[in-house]
Amino acid sequence: MATPAKEEAAAGKSDELADSLAELFTNVSLMVRGELQGTNSQLALLEKMNQRVAEEYNSYGDVASGLRVFVEQLNEKNQGFEEYTSQIDAIDHQVTEFEAVVSMLDKHVSVLEKKVKSAYRIAPMQ
Repeated sequence: MATPAKEEAAAGKSDELADSLAELFTNVSLMVRGELQGTNSQLALLEKMNQRVAEEYNSYGDVASGLRVFVEQLNEKNQGFEEYTSQIDAIDHQVTEFEAVVSMLDKHVSVLEKKVKSAYRIAPMQ
């Protein structure tokens, strides 16, 4: 038979083991709870950041639609200038042709001047 002292020692070890296990489970649960709270905090921060970025992108959408309207207005103005641009191109072409004619006339006048000068030189000698 077991003696009362041995039973008390076994019960004391059992109580000590039970207390240690309870403390271990408590500490593990606190650690897991802390990890989960940290994860929840990170997720909440990520959600706030996503909302902020979504708001920012919404404002970019407003800017983009405003730019689209501005570009459309510029295109309309550009189409109004197309007529003037074609007129300017036609005038530029005419000026280029005119410059070529003037250059040709200038060469012809130079030839005539030389002929006239040579005629005056020859005429007084006769």
